[in-house]
Amino acid sequence: MKWSEISIHTANEAVEPISNILYEAGASGIVIEDSQELAKTRENVYGEIYDLDPSDFPVDGVVVKAYLPVTSFLAETVEEIKLAITNLHQFDINIGANEVTTSEVQEEDWATAWKQYYHPVKISNRFTIVPSWEEYKPVESDELIIELDPGMAFGTGTHPTTVLSLQALEKYIKPNSTVIDVGTGSGVLAIGAALLGVKSVHALDLDEVAVRSAKENVVLNKVENSINVVQGNLLDTVKEPADLVVANILAEIIMTFTNDAYSIVKPGGYFITSGIIEGKKEDVKKSLLDAGFDIEEVMMMEDWVTIICRKS
Repeated sequence: MKWSEISIHTANEAVEPISNILYEAGASGIVIEDSQELAKTRENVYGEIYDLDPSDFPVDGVVVKAYLPVTSFLAETVEEIKLAITNLHQFDINIGANEVTTSEVQEEDWATAWKQYYHPVKISNRFTIVPSWEEYKPVESDELIIELDPGMAFGTGTHPTTVLSLQALEKYIKPNSTVIDVGTGSGVLAIGAALLGVKSVHALDLDEVAVRSAKENVVLNKVENSINVVQGNLLDTVKEPADLVVANILAEIIMTFTNDAYSIVKPGGYFITSGIIEGKKEDVKKSLLDAGFDIEEVMMMEDWVTIICRKS
């Protein structure tokens, strides 16, 4: 399939309304290239690698990009987008240069273009996430390298919820324990647990694409002897109790199976819940407490929360 990339050079103030216009026009995702990203100061707690290429960003303002399928009515859609953006003036929104360009993109190019933004990142005292196509030499003698090729599955390993989950695993996991990874995605948490020396990991995801991606990443990291990846909904495929359960999924979903998690976690074991936006923190805590867990620790990064609880 052929796709058309529509690119709008605008001002920061107009990013949100323009993104909304593009979504309403049929875009399934938005790329934002903000010139201010190059000057942003970032906290370097674990030696993260922020290697931004200036050529990927505009000299000033913001470039908003979206991809639309090439159809017979694409030209009309683009004109409607241009008109809608120009009309933002009526709401006193600064639309900057308002330069709109289009170009044709082959699907295979679009599917791999994101790789240029994905580089090795050290996310904890021991873990470093490395894309499979990058060369990387460990800096520390006890450094644990997780190689990932996310493919179409969610999870490059660098989202705050994943980072917090790996940090929690590093802190609470015990060697030779058993682990369940609910909603494994690209398999990063299961792989991290395996590298920390657990006895076994039962990793599951409802999405068959994620299951396939996780299995490939498990083999890539040479931990297939300790990880079993299956397609399943929450804890439906789990037959045996575990020392630790980790779930990096939506808060609303976590709250639907806290009772099931309590029944699966062994006494003295842990339930690590992540993927929780700050506004849902108290709701999840209540659900965990109601199920019988004790709250051990609450970790935060940006607007995201990870809650570690223990079964007495």
